[in-house]
Amino acid sequence: MKISARNQIKGTIKSVTKGQTTSHIQLEVNGTIITASITNEAVDDLNLKPGQNAYAVIKASDVMIAVD
Repeated sequence: MKISARNQIKGTIKSVTKGQTTSHIQLEVNGTIITASITNEAVDDLNLKPGQNAYAVIKASDVMIAVD
């Protein structure tokens, strides 16, 4: 599959927690956890399960960083 997003981070799914309409997916990347919110429908379509390798795909036109 080809996508235009350049920020792709490979990791392992640690957990899939379904809510009413949205699921939270925890992806472990080199000891760091990234959490994504996606629809329950997408979780079912992709058949996401803990232990699978997956990519976090980050696509944004702007990214802001703030410091104290």
